[in-house]
Amino acid sequence: MCDICLRTPCHNRCPNAPEPPVVCLCCQCGNEIYEGEELYIINDERWCEECVTDCRTTAEMDEPDYDYD
Repeated sequence: MCDICLRTPCHNRCPNAPEPPVVCLCCQCGNEIYEGEELYIINDERWCEECVTDCRTTAEMDEPDYDYD
């Protein structure tokens, strides 16, 4: 039994708890993505949440070069 969280196995927030297993690496930054973390699969590539957030933008209409009428 853990001396801190008083559980066996340790609670996941306990400092004595083991690191969760690595599921994969982010294709953009190479950081480890751990079990339970958000994961984005884009064109069969695995992206971490931080890289997806960094790439996010707002769609905007370009000014058309012609009239729709």
